[in-house]
Amino acid sequence: MMITRKGIAGIILLLGAAVVFFTFNPETSAIFPRCPFLVLTGLKCPGCGSQRGIHALLHGDVPAAFHYNALMVLSLPIIFLLLYAEACRTKRPAFYARVHRPVYIWIYFFLVLIWSVARNVFGW
Repeated sequence: MMITRKGIAGIILLLGAAVVFFTFNPETSAIFPRCPFLVLTGLKCPGCGSQRGIHALLHGDVPAAFHYNALMVLSLPIIFLLLYAEACRTKRPAFYARVHRPVYIWIYFFLVLIWSVARNVFGW
């Protein structure tokens, strides 16, 4: 499989972000922004805790990452599957089409909505 310039740029960007998230703790470092939704409403958005969760995952602390944002941790296999499908889009179009069905997008959308409500109602 041939990697394009766009793919190489994406890999470099991803590795750079991983270095930043590994090196700096989002809880104590000022370089990470606070969630504007949380600041304005006092409610957690679906992504709240993801920065701390990524930091924890990069340090091998899966339970802490799950505590910060369980949906983010559970979504990682889906994200990697989607990235793989995108990388193989021209070589395996049938696989790409199976993975990108609208019903899957809607299911995930409703899971995110349920997660948003549940984490604020139950304090997750």
